[in-house]
Amino acid sequence: MEEALLKITGTVQGVFFRDRTQEKALELELKGFVRNMSDGSVIACVQGKKHQIEDFIAWCHDGPTLAKVDHVEVTWREPDDNFDSFDVQY
Repeated sequence: MEEALLKITGTVQGVFFRDRTQEKALELELKGFVRNMSDGSVIACVQGKKHQIEDFIAWCHDGPTLAKVDHVEVTWREPDDNFDSFDVQY
């Protein structure tokens, strides 16, 4: 199992980014969470097989239709939590 923390910047709030991110993560059988940050970015923590996470990262570079992603910062790390699902955090 691998884990990556993503920070996505650009026009990523108010464009259904979290909901579409959850759909993509579930499609790829990933676990973790996504949430809006006060600086206007979105962060996502994903756990799963490396190739699934890489597919997720590739998707995040575009995001949903209304999003305009400027940058995706990825930090690979040792899994520190054991997520049961992929959740949108509010």
